[in-house]
Amino acid sequence: MSRARRALLAAGGALATWPWLAGCERAPAEVAGGWVGADAERGHALRDGRLPRADAGSARRCSVAIVGAGVAGLAAARALRRAGIDDLRLFELEDAAGGNSRAHAMGGMRCPLGAHYLPLPGPEAREVAELLHELGVARSEASRTVYDERHLCHAPQERVFVPSVQADATAPGRWHEGLLPLDGDGAGTLAQLRRFAAEVAALQRTLSFAMPTLRSGWSAGLAALDARTFAAWLSAQGYDDARLLAYLDYCCRDDYGAGLGLVSAWAGIHYFASRHGFHAPGDDDAEPADAVLTWPEGNAWLTERLVRGLDDRLQTAAVLTRITPTRHEVALEVWNARAGRPERWLAQQVVVCVPLFVAARLIDALPAALADVAPRLVHAPWLVSNLQLHAPLLDRPGPPPAWDNVIAGSPALGYVDAMHQGLRPVPGPTVLTHYWALGGQSLAELKAQRARLLEAPWSAWRDAVLADLLPAHPDLPRRLARIDSMRYGHAMIVPTPGLRGDAALAALGAAQDRLHFAHADLSAGSVFEEAYTRGTLAGQAVARTLGDANTSRRSI
Repeated sequence: MSRARRALLAAGGALATWPWLAGCERAPAEVAGGWVGADAERGHALRDGRLPRADAGSARRCSVAIVGAGVAGLAAARALRRAGIDDLRLFELEDAAGGNSRAHAMGGMRCPLGAHYLPLPGPEAREVAELLHELGVARSEASRTVYDERHLCHAPQERVFVPSVQADATAPGRWHEGLLPLDGDGAGTLAQLRRFAAEVAALQRTLSFAMPTLRSGWSAGLAALDARTFAAWLSAQGYDDARLLAYLDYCCRDDYGAGLGLVSAWAGIHYFASRHGFHAPGDDDAEPADAVLTWPEGNAWLTERLVRGLDDRLQTAAVLTRITPTRHEVALEVWNARAGRPERWLAQQVVVCVPLFVAARLIDALPAALADVAPRLVHAPWLVSNLQLHAPLLDRPGPPPAWDNVIAGSPALGYVDAMHQGLRPVPGPTVLTHYWALGGQSLAELKAQRARLLEAPWSAWRDAVLADLLPAHPDLPRRLARIDSMRYGHAMIVPTPGLRGDAALAALGAAQDRLHFAHADLSAGSVFEEAYTRGTLAGQAVARTLGDANTSRRSI
């Protein structure tokens, strides 16, 4: 789905540097809230080697151990169970499964803590389409796939607030339909938009783009795109319009957590070419943008259904401290944070569904490919804040409140309305989920923003989120009941130049003896289709391996 905003590159400076340092308006002191979700201390205890090790003596056994209960881990468990393998154990560091697709609740209203929508799957995303059919989201009619309208994003879907350039409080700005307004002198912008659309269409015809990316055929043309940043490629192609650059920067931050200066040109083009292409406003022959599936709780609607039936096969608050492959099995050492004790497990096969830099800390005798690629991976930090409102906000002129709402000139990504999917006849209390991708335009900026995310107090981030929204909603402080924020220090992999075509990354997609890797990191992009497909394929591969082993034993 296309998303846009104006001139981040030119106008984001002051707010992007930490607005609470500039004397922004603060939230009322009585507004409650705090950090929720991920427990950074558990991950840092693993990193720093502060967790007790299990004894080498007694151990529990299972046929398959899955490390990580995000989308990939849950998909692997589903594939194994569908193959008749129930003797599995799924270990998750956090208190709840779901990874970046977890949910929260405020005032009885559900809201996302991470990923909040799923584009309708294309023909290559067969595993995702199968899941949606099984869950009743999609059905087949006369050889066509029809989606239940209750799960499709309701209209109006998106809008952007453009502040007035005048310092007149009586004309503070207005909302515009869609996320790419071309008001004022937009002729130059439109010309470059159309040229970019034609270039994307040409690349779609000549190169292979697919979602998931493992079904793309790699080629010299894709490698050339992958070798440089998107910013460098755009400059070389003569794209210099501020609105277009802001639009494309927003898209990169939306899908990858970092901007034009950090992601590869392959990633920038892939965003459009693998799903829906790019269409300039006003193009008569343009197909409508892809619809999306969404729920009040975001993609947690999907992960919560994947969890059902796992029961005690899922162990949350379980911090893996060591994975040791041996000739006949794999030993796993686990810190059970809930019980406060170390545990030892033995499994025939292990599916590793955690980020690759974490896997590199866990595994004894690292596979050569993992040792090679792990130090070069970059993961973007994110802040996701849920704002509980006890009454609807007053609105500026323009189209009515939408599901996706963006503030032009903001360094953040805007907000979605958790109650937009409801059918209530009049507006009322709701939860706004505000997204802030903190990857920036360089590795130095990313590192600095991760440190600030971890070190700055919750109240400072609360004030920064409020300042970001005040231009469009000056009445927000009076309607705000609570803000709960979740920090993701390493939310998603950044497709930096050279990563998608990296031979070591590709090699990890194949089984490493008793270890199978399944994570969106392998695709150089953290989206649902990538994680779910990788997990499903890994689960199916393990099922075949165990089936072949059982057949061999029976034949002896």
